Amino acid sequence: MPIEVIDTKAFGHETKKRTVVLDTNRFHAWVHYYTPGQMDEMHCHNQDQTFQVIEGELTMNFPDGGSAVLTPGMMCTITGGSFYQLLNSGDEPLIMIGTRSGATKDTLKVEHGTGRIITETVFTTVKR
Repeated sequence: MPIEVIDTKAFGHETKKRTVVLDTNRFHAWVHYYTPGQMDEMHCHNQDQTFQVIEGELTMNFPDGGSAVLTPGMMCTITGGSFYQLLNSGDEPLIMIGTRSGATKDTLKVEHGTGRIITETVFTTVKR
């Protein structure tokens, strides 16, 4: 179907994981779901992307020690090659929409510090 309507919040609570909802040669989009305290590794991608928070609180950490907190209704834009780490810093599930230029098959994920290509995301949970 060329057009699909998704209730992002309901979809995130139903799937409880990162789920690609659109994947073409030019663009892909997904719904992210993180439990409280869950975070991924410091990394970058080879494509430009955006994140928009639907529910919960997202803290983006950066290699220089800086961070940004996003709450529902906020979005960030990230140019390809920019390193970041995502953390659900709230007490509730975090649901957000991610979009990226290019197809999923053309996306590279690079670990900060080593330059290693990451093929599988390893989540950790921060004790609070």
